[in-house]
Amino acid sequence: MFLSCLLLVITTKVSEAQTEINVLQFKNTKEFQQYFKHTGKDMPVISGHRGGTTTGYPENCVATFENTLKYTPAFFEIDPRLTKDSVIVLMHDETLDRTTTGKGKVSDYTFAELERFRLKDPQGNITDYKIPTLREVILWSKGKTVLNLDHKDVPLEMTAKILKECKNEEVMLTVHNAQQARFYYQNNPANMMSAFVLTKEAFYTYEKAGIPWKNMIAYIGPKNKPENKELLELLHAKGVMCMISAAPSYDKLKGLVERANHYRETFAMGADILESDLPIEVAEAIKSIMPPSGVQKNFWDKIKL
Repeated sequence: MFLSCLLLVITTKVSEAQTEINVLQFKNTKEFQQYFKHTGKDMPVISGHRGGTTTGYPENCVATFENTLKYTPAFFEIDPRLTKDSVIVLMHDETLDRTTTGKGKVSDYTFAELERFRLKDPQGNITDYKIPTLREVILWSKGKTVLNLDHKDVPLEMTAKILKECKNEEVMLTVHNAQQARFYYQNNPANMMSAFVLTKEAFYTYEKAGIPWKNMIAYIGPKNKPENKELLELLHAKGVMCMISAAPSYDKLKGLVERANHYRETFAMGADILESDLPIEVAEAIKSIMPPSGVQKNFWDKIKL
């Protein structure tokens, strides 16, 4: 009887641990912007590219986001696209073939037709998960994490509209140029943006556009390189966090140790945010360089699903 009770307690604790996730929680827009402000005393920040896929967990899927959050308080880059009947869904590619059981262009299907299909994990295994809508994912994310909406084929006006309808200002918007940033800022001065700032010329274009730097993080490229130093210094002087994306570069390296070394080096060379297809692996790799305190830690919490 004693052993049976002990087993029940252990099983219950394991079950609870499996449903506990790390979350980002902000009381207001000011705290949201504070989390992404470079101060020089910050915690390394991890972004899950398309959610952080792994076996059994497809990209651009809520279950995948929740799985990543079991290991680290990440935020997530996701990919909105339009269906034939103008529903915004999450899908990285223009076509369904690689990541779902469907074939052809997303834009050739209504949302009702897309619901027949199931998502595939990175190995091509069919899962039980359906293609989610952007609306349901934005509503799910509130009080849990931050979404960074990449710009695919959804008009800026539609994206701005759905954010207002969902009443969630803790969403980031990827912008490829200062004109896009200006649109979002004029639409809502609280909007936070992930801006492509790959050169000094781009930096000065954003400066000239008059968008406050407190509303932006900067994507500066897929690799660490000495040429980044001057750009990093310009952006850091404005309080802007700088992001490197390992998805097309270091994530592709075959060796676990080699990848881990590059992840750590990314932060050592001055980047504040690392975007990766492998955020769980990144979280493990940077444990040895994670400072005991920092601004970001004030907004980390754990909740049960």
